[in-house]
Amino acid sequence: MRIGVYVDAFNLYYGARGLCGKSTPGWRWLDIRALAQTLISARTNWSGAQVDRVVYCTARIDGASNPSGQADQDVYLKALRDSGSVDHIEYGYYVARVKSAPLATKGPRGRPQLVSPQWPVMIQDGNSAQISNASFMVSYANREEKGSDVNVASHLLLDVLAGAIDGALVISNDSDLRFPIQEARKRVPVGLINPSRNQLAGALRAESTVGAGNHWWRQLTATDFKDHQLPDPAGKYSRPVGW
Repeated sequence: MRIGVYVDAFNLYYGARGLCGKSTPGWRWLDIRALAQTLISARTNWSGAQVDRVVYCTARIDGASNPSGQADQDVYLKALRDSGSVDHIEYGYYVARVKSAPLATKGPRGRPQLVSPQWPVMIQDGNSAQISNASFMVSYANREEKGSDVNVASHLLLDVLAGAIDGALVISNDSDLRFPIQEARKRVPVGLINPSRNQLAGALRAESTVGAGNHWWRQLTATDFKDHQLPDPAGKYSRPVGW
């Protein structure tokens, strides 16, 4: 059973950071292929499954704004290729814009709550009357990674429709992948890996028996990351300091 593995790298990274701790070493030097093989080997309904192809979808960090991050990422990407941990890296890109939005704080379940005027900061009109229903607007620098979800979807569907794989493992909790995963499930078994501490996105849920059947879900833990690290060095590339 040939399994294609499709990784949304930034969804994976931020999920791992939330599980393991931003400043904690021992999780960033992740061996994608080893992790994927462990996950599929644990499935009794995927007998004989083997990782056939690993597609890693990411975007390069801007060296001008984050030179150390760019250097560390470059080493890791080269290590992934040199060690054979991935077969193909598909690149998206970053977009930097100035955006504006109402000022908000984090409410229950992380949902935004708009900030309204209250002491010590109030708003008055020209007659010194208080305006209690005003909104505070802010502008902010926004740097957004683009393309990884589209690239995951494209590679997944191309491989499924071409008959290049017998099953798929998707590592992401991005609800934007609902439609391509739904279509893939009609044709091959799909394992969906949630790399974060958050609940699985509702849009990605389905019955395990739909379409081709034998679908399954798994949520990663900090141990999954720490137990599947690349060798150091990986090929001719060494783990960055602090990783």
